[in-house]
Amino acid sequence: MYRKLYSDLLQWKASNSRKPLILQGARQVGKTWLMKHFGKSEFKSCVYVNFEKDAWASSLFDMDYDVERILLFLQAHSEVKIEVGQTLVIFDEVQEVPKGLESLKYFCEDMPQLHVMAAGSLLGIAIHEGVSFPVGKVDILTLYPMSFSEFLLALGEKEKVALLESKRWDVLNILLPSFEELLRQYYFVGGMPEAVSSFVAEKNLKKIRQIQQNILSAYRNDVSKHAPKNDVPRINMVLDSIPSQLAKENKKFVYGSLKKGARAKEFELAIQWLVDAGIVLKIHMASKPSIPLKVYEDFGAFKLFLCDCGLLGCLAEAPQALVLTSNDIFKEYKGAYTESFVAQQLKCNQNLHIYYWSKSDSKCEIDFLIQSGVRVIPVEVKAEDNVHSKSLSTFCNTLYPGIKGVRLSMKPYVEQSWMQNYPLCSVEYCFD
Repeated sequence: MYRKLYSDLLQWKASNSRKPLILQGARQVGKTWLMKHFGKSEFKSCVYVNFEKDAWASSLFDMDYDVERILLFLQAHSEVKIEVGQTLVIFDEVQEVPKGLESLKYFCEDMPQLHVMAAGSLLGIAIHEGVSFPVGKVDILTLYPMSFSEFLLALGEKEKVALLESKRWDVLNILLPSFEELLRQYYFVGGMPEAVSSFVAEKNLKKIRQIQQNILSAYRNDVSKHAPKNDVPRINMVLDSIPSQLAKENKKFVYGSLKKGARAKEFELAIQWLVDAGIVLKIHMASKPSIPLKVYEDFGAFKLFLCDCGLLGCLAEAPQALVLTSNDIFKEYKGAYTESFVAQQLKCNQNLHIYYWSKSDSKCEIDFLIQSGVRVIPVEVKAEDNVHSKSLSTFCNTLYPGIKGVRLSMKPYVEQSWMQNYPLCSVEYCFD
């Protein structure tokens, strides 16, 4: 199964200034598989340690952080000779042993030639709970659920991905109906590797939904196990509210939708827990479309998206027939579904800074406001081929003339003086 992040791993392996690598990401996005696959494919040998499952591993750092002693200990348990430059050492679920995370500092300082990778589904949580983090001593990459192009490659659609990469809009416009069918399949399946593998192998939609339910259950189990007891109900309330929050015309997160009289101070820690765990994507509002957008970030206004559109459909209990077909009954919520899909694809591009923009007095809202290099790009998302909307036109032609917008819809590619319309299937390649 191809993952785009593999090329980043190759660059890390070859770098002369390489440090131990931390691979971040939510549970079930494929971190363990990717690390093991990378170790098997690119190294003579691989030593894998899971601090959640391997009971012996918890004592690895009890005595000290002597790297040579630690490696001898690992060799004894794995029966694999560890050779610098030839062996990849993997520490998985490293947040379970706080000293394991801290040990990366000593690997960096005392044996920088050794290739060391670490991962953990709840690393963000561990760091915010006060675990010592080796600042400046590690490289960090984030793995998200599979993107639409990775989904296509898993299905064997290499030619379609090549077409998207080439940006041959004249050819793509002709073939758009076939892309739309695959896009709707992705809406349902999403990008969780287990769900994608099942779809490729069996096309059993009921089984895929069960896989998604199991993943959501695993997230809830993490909440129960790791979150402060008083925050567990609030975290689950926030998670359960996401489908209804996104169904509103203005998708800004509203605390009052959780319960009557709810306030930010009651739920902000619960939201941060879900963000740190990688379960939700939090996108803040920027009050002004100027570089850098970070300067105009409004921390009190934000949208929450689930990390995967397939999990969103499962959480919303959306019937498969309505997700997989164009249907007016599902039309209102399909807008939220499509915006969630776009947020997921944009997050996979770690070179983008993603916000949204809203002007309450004119009821004008831009779904996403993106900083790409020195350019600010307002992005409007449309679920179908009906693209009538005043917001993007007002933004580009009246409020901020000179800024060129992007619209993502089911319509073919077209360019106008103030806006480019891209097919939704091409979102990964619109902001290169």
